[in-house]
Amino acid sequence: MAFIQFLKPKNALEEGGRTAAPIQQDAGEPEKTCPNCHKPIPLSRLWSSYLVCPCGYHFRMNARQRITMIADKGSFLELFAGIVSDNPLQFPGYTEKLETVQNISGEAEAVVCGTAEIGGRKCCLFVMDPGFMMGSMGSAVGEKITALFEYAMQKRLPVVGFTVSGGARMQEGLLSLMQMAKTSAAVKRHSDAGLLYIAVFTDPATGGVTASFAMEADILLAEPGATIGFAGARVIEQTTKKALPKEFQKAEFVLQHGFVDTLAPRSTQKQLLTRLLNAH
Repeated sequence: MAFIQFLKPKNALEEGGRTAAPIQQDAGEPEKTCPNCHKPIPLSRLWSSYLVCPCGYHFRMNARQRITMIADKGSFLELFAGIVSDNPLQFPGYTEKLETVQNISGEAEAVVCGTAEIGGRKCCLFVMDPGFMMGSMGSAVGEKITALFEYAMQKRLPVVGFTVSGGARMQEGLLSLMQMAKTSAAVKRHSDAGLLYIAVFTDPATGGVTASFAMEADILLAEPGATIGFAGARVIEQTTKKALPKEFQKAEFVLQHGFVDTLAPRSTQKQLLTRLLNAH
């Protein structure tokens, strides 16, 4: 595919490259103010609790931090690391934008894919990164996730996916929207093969990602407070001319209305995923 580049694979967790930030930090670290309770939290305490405030607010995590938190130590093997987006439509400034976010995030693309063990159970794992254009789905993201589901079918493995996205990547236009159908087809083939797919919604999970592979899992989990939906609340209000409930599209509201199966706080996520993988 002309609009996808293939680079030499890099496995940061194995090579010591783009490693996840350590969970523990020095006690002398400065404080961070929680946007929910508005109280300052020492960074050392925040890191030790996987970026969860004592009030329960879940700060955003990058992909490598999540992999460190969820995967058994040393078990993660990255796949398809060399697939990155080009600029197929010659969108002004997009090439420079990609270079900038690659340097800032340390990732080649907005999703990291591979195999791992969770509680001793081998699975395929994909984790989206909010630091890479808010996890937007372009051609490379769709290709990597599709390839992972195809690999999972070949190896007869379940898939666990952490979704965080603002939606389709506008700089790739229709090519980005096409990824909704492509990933959905891969999920369907994986399901038809009798294999398990678990999705974990993190903040935010919106747009084309939610409207495609994210909502098609067998089991839908959500972090507390995560925003989950397709169109934004303001767009819906402007279209319908009606006021929406205060907590509209929050994980708790979505759970109450039957669109996810249960909430999964970070403190219990690995244990819950382990139980689900063992049960299936």
